Amino acid sequence: MNPRNFHILLWIAVTLWLVMMLNGMTSPEGIETRNLSYSEFLSELHEGAVREVTIQDQTIQGTRTDGSRFETYDPNDPGLIGDLLNQGVAIRAEPPEEPSVLMQVIIGWLPFILLIGIWFWFMRRNSGGGAGGGIFNFGKSRARQHAEGEVKVTLRDVAGVEEAKEEVGELVDFLKSPQKFSNLGGRIPRGVLMVGPPGTGKTLLARAIAGEARVPFFSISGSDFVEMFVGVGASRVRDLFEQAKKSAPCIIFIDEIDAVGRKRGAGLGGGHDEREQTLNQLLVEMDGFAGTEGIIVIAATNRADVLDPALLRPGRFDRQVVVGLPDLSGRAAILEVHLRKVPVADDIDARTIARGTPGFSGADLANLVNEAALFAARRNKARVDMEDMEQAKDKIMMGAERRSMVMSESEKKLTAYHEAGHAIVGRLVPEHDPVHKVSIIPRGRALGVTLFLPERDRYSMSKRQLESQISSLFGGRIAEEMIFGPEHVTTGASNDIERATDIARNMVTRFGLSDVMGPLAYAEDESEVFLGRSVTQQRHVSPETAQAIDQSVRQIIDRNYQRSRQLLEDNLDKLHAMAEALLKFETIDKAQIDDIMSGRTMREPDDDTGNTPTSQGDGPTPAPSGQGSPRPPIVGGPVGEV
Repeated sequence: MNPRNFHILLWIAVTLWLVMMLNGMTSPEGIETRNLSYSEFLSELHEGAVREVTIQDQTIQGTRTDGSRFETYDPNDPGLIGDLLNQGVAIRAEPPEEPSVLMQVIIGWLPFILLIGIWFWFMRRNSGGGAGGGIFNFGKSRARQHAEGEVKVTLRDVAGVEEAKEEVGELVDFLKSPQKFSNLGGRIPRGVLMVGPPGTGKTLLARAIAGEARVPFFSISGSDFVEMFVGVGASRVRDLFEQAKKSAPCIIFIDEIDAVGRKRGAGLGGGHDEREQTLNQLLVEMDGFAGTEGIIVIAATNRADVLDPALLRPGRFDRQVVVGLPDLSGRAAILEVHLRKVPVADDIDARTIARGTPGFSGADLANLVNEAALFAARRNKARVDMEDMEQAKDKIMMGAERRSMVMSESEKKLTAYHEAGHAIVGRLVPEHDPVHKVSIIPRGRALGVTLFLPERDRYSMSKRQLESQISSLFGGRIAEEMIFGPEHVTTGASNDIERATDIARNMVTRFGLSDVMGPLAYAEDESEVFLGRSVTQQRHVSPETAQAIDQSVRQIIDRNYQRSRQLLEDNLDKLHAMAEALLKFETIDKAQIDDIMSGRTMREPDDDTGNTPTSQGDGPTPAPSGQGSPRPPIVGGPVGEV
């Protein structure tokens, strides 16, 4: 029988027994007793119908001459005893009735029993309840166990990470036929660490390994090990590996392992805090005296740089698998997987959509397909078509349209010139991503957006590309200043200035792209974040060098600011033409921009074209990294809330 059902039946039985006991204490005799009012009792007494009475506390019980019983309330009438004696009624007086021992125990202990029960329930709830929960189960592992064959995801459901699939493919072979490796003296890796940006499919890949190998799968988050009580985390690690040994061969998957695997000694506890004890126990279980044969530990993180070196050495996490952002072919494959789950129109082309979504992760692409399905459902369509996909892309990159937001004509005009300035400078500077769409429809916090669509995946950026980005970022502010005058420049370019300054400072301090400062790293050390960067920040440069860095950053900014101004002054007629087009149509795309820049009469925009770009909006431009191409930059217009 289920323990929970047994406890319920036990409490029901105890309750029924108590009710029966209480009922048995009342009316010990089976004779019916009639309640009388005091006046009725006096009337029957004077008529001589009462034979005997028993007075106890404030109750009078008696027997009539015909043998029936009655009961009434005793109001302490001083003349009652004399009337009873005059009528010849037999009088019996009883002392106050003492409650039974059982009732005394129940009345005395019931509040304490209720308090203890409430405390047990509260502690059970706080410690997880259910399986593995309870006050005495703090040290039990909270890992969710999936039995053999329960995980239905296989490697066929994983797309866009072909190299990572090859890396982990031999784990599947080992779990299926370990004898093939042991005969040659080979040892399968004890642990595999999956590293990559959020949303790239690290958890999905781990589930696919378990589903492909058809072995038990234990999944747990790194934060589930740590509790407020010291020693609980280490106990849970021990319990997790004990369960896994009983089910070997099996897979243990620890998501976000950086929650317990950070470098030791970074805190104030001298290495004796709960998180570090949990990490020590994990290190012992993965490669200690106790063998863990047949147990493969897979962990996922996007912060491999903060993990303890002891966790990454051979014998623990022997192999690191990089699950990066997908390239063009990978994005197309991921889209095909997700598009199989929705009815699509014939005009849907996964590769075309993938070409317009550089920098998207697998989670982003799944969200894109879902948003497109929602757009189609709102329009009562039977299938998702290309228009829905383009509008979903616009929403994800730029935010939802705020058509209910009412802008004055002066604000619209300022926004139109601001966005036209971004677009013209971005179009004319060298090696800049092509301008794809310009809009003055408010989206998110921005009053307008200029979007640039990269022609291909980008894995690094040159000095010329970075300076071109800085120039295009200043195009909006310079256009405002040229058209409306210095006194009418708004705060809308605050985010553009912040991002341009960030790019220039990184060029000097991180990328070594300054002719004056040379190829040296001057960036602050931000590895220790236990107390916050403001407390632990260390400066490795002298005041003179810091001043030289500031001067180099200022030179880069000034050089590109002047270049942006010169380009707009040379193309003032195009600036006016593009602003007028934006005021008339609100949104123009690449075809209309080409017409304006070539001096031709601009063609009418097609309302149904939802060509979407890569955005450059109100978020910092991601620094180039070695893991896939960063999402394209968006140049946001004036910000609505300052």
